Amino acid sequence: MKKLWAGAVALFGLILFISGCSQSTTKESDGKKVIKVAISDEVNPPFLYADEKNEPIGYDIDYMKEIEKKLSDYKFEYIWGEEESNLVGVDTGKYDFAINWFFKNPERQEKFLYSEHEFGYSLTSLITKTDRDDIKTLDDMVGKKFPPVSPSGGLRAILNAYNEQHSDNPLTLESMESPSNAENLKMVDKGKADAMFINVTTFNEIQKELNLDLKVGGVVSKEPIWTVYNKDNTELAKEMDKATVELIEDGTLSKLAEKWFGVDFFQDLEYINEEGFNFEK
Repeated sequence: MKKLWAGAVALFGLILFISGCSQSTTKESDGKKVIKVAISDEVNPPFLYADEKNEPIGYDIDYMKEIEKKLSDYKFEYIWGEEESNLVGVDTGKYDFAINWFFKNPERQEKFLYSEHEFGYSLTSLITKTDRDDIKTLDDMVGKKFPPVSPSGGLRAILNAYNEQHSDNPLTLESMESPSNAENLKMVDKGKADAMFINVTTFNEIQKELNLDLKVGGVVSKEPIWTVYNKDNTELAKEMDKATVELIEDGTLSKLAEKWFGVDFFQDLEYINEEGFNFEK
């Protein structure tokens, strides 16, 4: 009887062991570790948006596909969500990291882990009437009129930094909570403002709808964009950072930039402005 009982216990233990192994395997894909990546449903073409099947596409996703080729032990699983909720999910460990045009700021750096190298750039620009050639840089906007600007955010931070460096001759800025990009562009189109400071990709998306008599007068800055990791994912961040550097050095990311933006934004601003870029994709 004792032998039977011992055998039953051993068999039960074996079943539990097999069951445990099976459960662990379901968390893997072809033996690869599944990494949960939060992507924003507040799409931002051509960095990130959805195709007709609601599958994510764009520069960010092509970048991730190249990363996945290099990190063969990982399988990236993408989950759509609202951006702030995504960041909460990264902080709590629900997601391993988030990707979507993230800038660095002190608050996020306290809460999240960043890799050492950016994987791309957001290009900020001055949008003017098509017949104007006198506005290409922020220096050209001294004494001229901007549409209302949000008192916070990355774009305002750039303008504030300019004014701090040029306190003797600053830009004139009018603040408004949550100004409309579309309405601000219409102000420029109607001549009620000289130029608007906005990301090139944001302008292009609005311009597709409004078709205003406007153009990119000049690209002002290249703002690095980053993936945002849970602080415990130091090893993943290091591996992805190493792969990112390789993709920059071998020209892969430059080709992706040209594919999605019409210009290699890893080059300097002089090259970007002189290249006669075509950002519309």
